[in-house]
Amino acid sequence: MILYEQFYHFSAEPFRLSPDHAFAYAHKGYTKARAYLSYAFLRAEGFVMITGRPGTGKTTLIGTLVAELANESVHIANLVCTQLQADELLKLVAYDFGISPTIVEKGELLQQLTQQLKRWHRDGRRALLIVDEAQDLPVCAMEELRLLTNIQMDSRPLLQIFLLGQPELRELILNPRMEQVHQRVIAATHLQALADDETEAYVRHRLEVVRWRGDPAISKSVYPLIHQFSEGIPRRINQICSRLLLHCAVEQQHQVTVADMRTVVQELQDENLASGSHFKESDFCVEDIFEEIPHKVEKVVSEVLDAGDDIRRQRIEPVAGLKLVATRSPFGTSATAQGQHDSHGSRPLAFREPNLEEAIGQTVSPPCQKPDPVVSPPVRETVETGSPSAGHSAAPVAERLHREPLRQKTARTSSDLDPKRTAHSSALHKTRAPPPSTWPIMTTLLIVSLTIAWAIAYFTQ
Repeated sequence: MILYEQFYHFSAEPFRLSPDHAFAYAHKGYTKARAYLSYAFLRAEGFVMITGRPGTGKTTLIGTLVAELANESVHIANLVCTQLQADELLKLVAYDFGISPTIVEKGELLQQLTQQLKRWHRDGRRALLIVDEAQDLPVCAMEELRLLTNIQMDSRPLLQIFLLGQPELRELILNPRMEQVHQRVIAATHLQALADDETEAYVRHRLEVVRWRGDPAISKSVYPLIHQFSEGIPRRINQICSRLLLHCAVEQQHQVTVADMRTVVQELQDENLASGSHFKESDFCVEDIFEEIPHKVEKVVSEVLDAGDDIRRQRIEPVAGLKLVATRSPFGTSATAQGQHDSHGSRPLAFREPNLEEAIGQTVSPPCQKPDPVVSPPVRETVETGSPSAGHSAAPVAERLHREPLRQKTARTSSDLDPKRTAHSSALHKTRAPPPSTWPIMTTLLIVSLTIAWAIAYFTQ
């Protein structure tokens, strides 16, 4: 079975349910919480509390912080299983900070942990404890964490604690019995659900991380429905979008429509996997709006561009069936193209050097050049000083003087007609290439422009 990320050529699965800080979207609430964490980390003391409904991105936020501190001189212990009593929690903290598991006595654990924190402080290192799902801690365990923040050296605390949990954590901290813990909280924030416009930006962000290029095209009318049935909770958004892309991939569709959204929401609610609002038929009575160019249009445009490249390539590549024939002139050797078979048989032409007479016979003057003038031999006349001889009439002296320069000019023109020089001039005319034509490129550009305009108008209407 082909997964939808393979069908749409994604680099990874964009809507996993497990937290992944590589997909973190910096919406307004996330940016504020991140600033609080940075501020508290620089203070290097007390408690920091981050709360939010399940699936709002608390673990993703901490994952981002841990990744950014990878190159810092800080030792981080991240506790997830928090349904522990005070002694068990102390052991887990000590073991995560490098204390040997063979030590089980509470007093010895505290002594070893204190020495470890002091060694790190002398070496310029810090210790950070992250407690996820802290709303499950009993009061005694929370009080044990407060006592750990009392470990100091040179009037500086050696341990800082971040608390993450659901809204019940705020109620736990506000308990009168937790007054001392409450006073040591230096920053607290609550992650809210995404707004309508943030939901669309969140979906598009996760798709762009996996190199989404508009396939599939998602209707603008689908995003409000995703927000409605997920209530803006990122983990629910991931669940709906993952099922939506799977449905479209099974149907081999390259567009996500409102009808597809209705089918997916119905399936999730039938399977008791959707805890959002129940839908009504009127919720889906909206038209699809596509802004991105669909996959089919991109395919048509790509084919047209490839055809244009073929036409341009044919213009510069040798035409099939032509061979190069070398012709030698007094000024060097040049190459001319001839047909695949010569006039004396069907044998293919080879690369050869014809003689001068063969080159003269194959030469054709370009149409733009005027032919050389053909001059008749001059008429020889006998000049008489007396009466005219038999067969000749005596011309007047003035007429003979007028015709004499013409005969001399004609004779010089006739004497300049050297057959070898004429043949060489004609051969040079043949090897001269005609000026290049630009009509294939202009035709290709016109076809590409018209096709793209038609495809966009057709698929976006």
